[in-house]
Amino acid sequence: MQRLRIRYAKRGRLRFTSHRDFSRAFERAVFRAGIPMAYSSGFNPHPRISYAGAAPTGSASEAEYLEIALAEVLDPDQVRIDLDASLPDGLDVLDVVVSPGGSLADRLQASRWLIDLDVDRDRAAEAVAAFLAEESVSVERMTKKGLRAFDCRAAVVTLNVADPAAEVSRTRLDLLLEHTVPAVRPDDVLTGLSTVTGIDIGGAPLLTRSAQGLLDAERTGVRDPLAEA
Repeated sequence: MQRLRIRYAKRGRLRFTSHRDFSRAFERAVFRAGIPMAYSSGFNPHPRISYAGAAPTGSASEAEYLEIALAEVLDPDQVRIDLDASLPDGLDVLDVVVSPGGSLADRLQASRWLIDLDVDRDRAAEAVAAFLAEESVSVERMTKKGLRAFDCRAAVVTLNVADPAAEVSRTRLDLLLEHTVPAVRPDDVLTGLSTVTGIDIGGAPLLTRSAQGLLDAERTGVRDPLAEA
């Protein structure tokens, strides 16, 4: 089997697709594109597709990843073109590379998030400084196992108010979040900001994962998980 690793984006209204919605759309795209998938054995075979580190529903992303196994050896760039053409606009295949082996999930150690808020910039900067000064910040979230409390501060590597950009009218936070157990999401960090400072986040924030991959040695960013180690 040939194994290929894929980076794809969720943009615009398609950010509201759930992981289950995307998996169905992707399997249909594989069929329409005529990709010769390898299948699992057993009574009910399934195409060999492994998803890793999916963003929460409602979040946009430029850095979602999965791995597929093929029954034939194909040109990765042609697979990218064929899959991208078979998916709806807003679910966009960006990169396809041959897997070097090992676990893709192990190469997704951290994510960089851009969070756009309807909050005064100076007030946001004060809230960020107060949050970072805390050793721990406990928040609660409903999970499949019920209401769970956890420390959202421990997963935050860096957090700052980004420089104003011409294309962004809202206040933007730049968050580098380490993948921990239990997983801490960017909305958990926003809850933590409110818990510590009482800041009103305002209308619905726009969450965009701009990168996902290996946490670099300086702990200031992430490295491409599809690049050679």
